Amino acid sequence: MQENFSLKPYNTFGVEARSRFFTEVNTIDELKEALTFAETQSLQLLFLGGGSNILLTKDFDGLAIRLNLRGISEESIHENEVWVTAKAGENWHEFVMYCLQKNYGGLENLSLIPGNVGTSPMQNIGAYGTEIKDIFVSCEVLDLESFELRTFNLEQCRFGYRDSIFKQEGRGRYVILEVTFKLTQKNHSIKTEYGAIQSELENLGIENPTIQDVSRAVINIRQSKLPNPKEIGNAGSFFKNPTIPLAQFEALKQQFENIQGYPNGEMVKVPAGWLIEQCGWKGKQIGNVASHKLQSLVIINATGNATGKEIFDFSTEIINSVKDKFGIELEREVNII
Repeated sequence: MQENFSLKPYNTFGVEARSRFFTEVNTIDELKEALTFAETQSLQLLFLGGGSNILLTKDFDGLAIRLNLRGISEESIHENEVWVTAKAGENWHEFVMYCLQKNYGGLENLSLIPGNVGTSPMQNIGAYGTEIKDIFVSCEVLDLESFELRTFNLEQCRFGYRDSIFKQEGRGRYVILEVTFKLTQKNHSIKTEYGAIQSELENLGIENPTIQDVSRAVINIRQSKLPNPKEIGNAGSFFKNPTIPLAQFEALKQQFENIQGYPNGEMVKVPAGWLIEQCGWKGKQIGNVASHKLQSLVIINATGNATGKEIFDFSTEIINSVKDKFGIELEREVNII
């Protein structure tokens, strides 16, 4: 247990914030011990995984717990299905690569997403036509109120777009310990119709892609568009893509004929990056903070010296300008602490 501990190395924005107490746990027993300490001291809790989906706007007057639970296990269900369970502290991309090396299909479109396995169900991470809910079996959690272990199945997690029970009424009550995924051992479902995957495969000269080829294409695309958090502080996509009523979208189309949208029944999903770019934010810098020059959806710690508050205020200005121009209120995807 350490006091007045710097969290700068534990958030991908690389902002300085200190925690009153900090500890790293490698087992469930160590986790329970830390929780007991927090309870006796009446401390707030902050759980840290890969630190890729948080923005620390101030010092944390509580106990920050870094979950370092590690391990991967497999259970073959039948010749075409395998259930793979990963502990919460496993790095997400390394886990995806582990599965691909074993020729397990289902995660390839989620390659190179930052963070750890334990946070993946919280916001139902997704990319290029795949979301966690598509390959999710269950997750084991610790109930912070009763210290009991519980298992949540697909239905109980109530996954939505970048959403789950763990961001709604279960927020702050459960800590995810491990996640089980349902993957294919052969007869893989290859998804190449999303984003620029197909064109990237063509650039690579691949006509009949494997799951490994799809992963390679996704990695190339992400590396070409998104900054590496190890080189420049960021948390990936900062905002959710807003969903608006079809009638509102049609009205906006009368005014902005090039507006992009993906209809789903009576609703339309509008790319947040397009809205932000139309408001002139792409590549724009204010002080230590900027919108990335290649992807306006990504806010970066441009100088390496930005505070969390500066980044938060920058995001607020983007939200206000998009609302003023389009009448659409963007929602932050990153958790604000």
